Amino acid sequence: MSIEKTMQNEEILWKNYLTLKTPAAREAIILRYAPLVKYVAGRVAIGLPSNVEFDDLVSYGVFGLMDAIDKFDPSRGIKFETYAIARIRGAILDGLRSNDWVPRSVRQKARELERVCADLENKLGRSATYQEISEAMHVSLSEFYDLLSEVSCTTLSSLDELWLVNSNEDDSVRVLDLIRNDESEDPLHHVEIEEIKATLTGAIDCLPERERMVIALYYYEGLTLKEIGEIMEISESRVSQIHTKAIFRLRGRLNRWHKSAAEV
Repeated sequence: MSIEKTMQNEEILWKNYLTLKTPAAREAIILRYAPLVKYVAGRVAIGLPSNVEFDDLVSYGVFGLMDAIDKFDPSRGIKFETYAIARIRGAILDGLRSNDWVPRSVRQKARELERVCADLENKLGRSATYQEISEAMHVSLSEFYDLLSEVSCTTLSSLDELWLVNSNEDDSVRVLDLIRNDESEDPLHHVEIEEIKATLTGAIDCLPERERMVIALYYYEGLTLKEIGEIMEISESRVSQIHTKAIFRLRGRLNRWHKSAAEV
């Protein structure tokens, strides 16, 4: 089927749904975009513990898809796929958080690693090396790599969370980037979001080359960890470690921004 034909079919589906609002029209829309749910669930599932069922992620994601369909406004000129992916991912992450699938001990290790990264970079004025971080944590380099692998599951949603201004999902940068509401936008809130985006962009630019490449390939190019490993000629587990380290660096930078902003 040609792209033009596919677009025409989508327009017909949306027209029927928005005009009729019948259960059948809604179901047709859901079936059309159901593959998005599996796509997002597959991305989120990378590195999750084996006890997390993929079908559970899909179930959470379906609720996000339905929410996206109910709230989507075609007149805004935004592609539904772009809008829906953010909603689906958010629903999956909410489902995971509600079940608290990460052991408390792992979360404590993750917080300690984040704190050490932030303290070292404040002290050194640059990104700390793996060796420097392992020494600060009083562990060997091998133990540090093991730690990165252990806490990697806590960073899967971290890049999304870095865009949050508050803990409320409705205040996240990704939603406000996708949907513009001139009637209710708070200018101060908008400025704060732009500052966060600028801080995050600067933090990514300051990452070591390999970490910056992993972030770019994973979040901007949409590659899997396995595909990134093939490009960089390293193992998938090594890519996961580099990704985890990059996320902790970025979270440290954002935390320092929040602290400095709070002091103003």
